[in-house]
Amino acid sequence: MPVTFIAEISSNHGRDLGRSLALIDAAAEAGADAVKFQLFRIARMFAPEILSQSAKHRARAEWELPLSFLPKLAERCQQRGVAFACTPFYLEAVAELEPYVAFYKVASYELLCDPLLEACARTGKPVVLSTGMATLDEVRHGAKILTYAGARDVTLLHCVSAYPTPPEQANLKAIETIRSATGMPTGWSDHTVSPAVIHRAIHRFGATAIEFHIDLDGEGAEFAPGHCWLPGQIARVIADVRLGEAADGTGVKAPTPAELPDREWRADPADLMRPMRAIRATYRSDAA
Repeated sequence: MPVTFIAEISSNHGRDLGRSLALIDAAAEAGADAVKFQLFRIARMFAPEILSQSAKHRARAEWELPLSFLPKLAERCQQRGVAFACTPFYLEAVAELEPYVAFYKVASYELLCDPLLEACARTGKPVVLSTGMATLDEVRHGAKILTYAGARDVTLLHCVSAYPTPPEQANLKAIETIRSATGMPTGWSDHTVSPAVIHRAIHRFGATAIEFHIDLDGEGAEFAPGHCWLPGQIARVIADVRLGEAADGTGVKAPTPAELPDREWRADPADLMRPMRAIRATYRSDAA
């Protein structure tokens, strides 16, 4: 199965619809299969005692995605042939997103929130669940909650919730651990911005999905820390992966179309000389 690439817009849209649409276009042109936004309200995300004391956290209200954007974002994704997904961060967001999204993504920070997982699962839509900071028991629990609540299409993402993640801390072997423990398709949510890490996740550990943060031009709200890809960077990685997938073939050992012209130029078993005798008998040099 081809790897699914999910472009995480995060808060790089800056509450600007034009920029949001341009990010969808850039992700589609880079080869992404899906584009994901986040639907949160700061007053529902952080406790009052945090917001009362932290101007930094209050300022994140400037990153909130307006509900009025949802139909327009979904329409643009449909036009560009990519799936529209979004992460709900409060219970009502699940219903607000349901008419528009192809699938839900639950973030690592909400992994322990059973009611949110249940609400996503009950919609019947596919769910992608990130597992950053989690223990294996916590991952198993989240997977069970989704299954018991009716989810039939669940993908888990191994994730390291550090922004950015040092490649040597990616712990990609955990992809196999999670898949073995849950029996669910497992991918990698990338914060390394390293082509080598993505290729390793896919080709060594069988990641079925790759999520990556994308920015348009290096001016997005979340670009500075260093965990966001620019379109040209990720486009090269996706193109390489797609080329590798195309090289898989059918598995049948038989001459390929590219080989056929040379088949009769193999050594003849009768005298170990090239080409086959049938070709020698009819051979006419182009220079003759």
